Amino acid sequence: MSELQKLFPFKQGKVRDIYDLGDKLLIISSDRISAFDYILPCFIPDKGKILSQISKFWFKKTKNIIENHFITDKVSDFPKVFRPFKKELNLRSMLVKKAEKIPFECIVRGYISGSGWKDYKKNGKICGINLPENLLESEKFSKPIFTPSTKAETGHDENIGFSKLKDTLGNELANKIKEVSIKIYNYGHNLLLEKGIILSDTKFEFGLINGKLLLIDEILTPDSSRFWDVSSYKKGVSQKNYDKQFVRDYLLSKGIAKAKNIDRNSEILQLPENIIAKTREKYLQAFQKITGKNSLL
Repeated sequence: MSELQKLFPFKQGKVRDIYDLGDKLLIISSDRISAFDYILPCFIPDKGKILSQISKFWFKKTKNIIENHFITDKVSDFPKVFRPFKKELNLRSMLVKKAEKIPFECIVRGYISGSGWKDYKKNGKICGINLPENLLESEKFSKPIFTPSTKAETGHDENIGFSKLKDTLGNELANKIKEVSIKIYNYGHNLLLEKGIILSDTKFEFGLINGKLLLIDEILTPDSSRFWDVSSYKKGVSQKNYDKQFVRDYLLSKGIAKAKNIDRNSEILQLPENIIAKTREKYLQAFQKITGKNSLL
């Protein structure tokens, strides 16, 4: 994407490059991968294409729940100035409506895992929500819980209570976001179960256009969600996954990452070829199971 970056101003996130086109944005999903809020010095081949195509699938599926920012992923429909870069943009980019971003990540958890499991073991709560005693790791909640966090441009996101979200956004908007987040989670969870995947938890981002709420960013991808294999699911243990938890687990196993801290000077951050290949395989398996397609093309 280097030639494109030389020609046009853009904003680079951990995974995406975003070009501001006035009332629209062009979002390009790269093959970069981050772990513990740090961009690793390696690439996962086709990862950006997989993320973009999964989001496209879900944007179309969830339109009846809430409008989203997706316009098109056909490069022929992009502004003319981008069309010479069709090879670089194909399958990994989308033209979207530009919205005023709401600066929170809206997390829905259906099962107890990850940081939520660690918090629960400490005090029996997740984000201030009291939970039943004696839950097991990976156990399903009686109903999904909503645990928003701040959306940090740099550094770590910070978990907040729903009351904080209401204080910031107002009751009406906060309640709407919670309601929509849980509806999308439930819809995705039920559909994925039919495909052999458990949606443990996920995060959404929202924006406003003329006061109207829209779903933005990505939706139900391996980067924004925790996906488990139904066939091997068992309460009380960690699960086989189809997401980037595989990379986090590798870094933790090598002792260069603990909780949310990482040794950014370690040479191990350059993932070995077998870990890169396995990670790509997991992303591709998620794409195939979710979309029902065998190929990205």
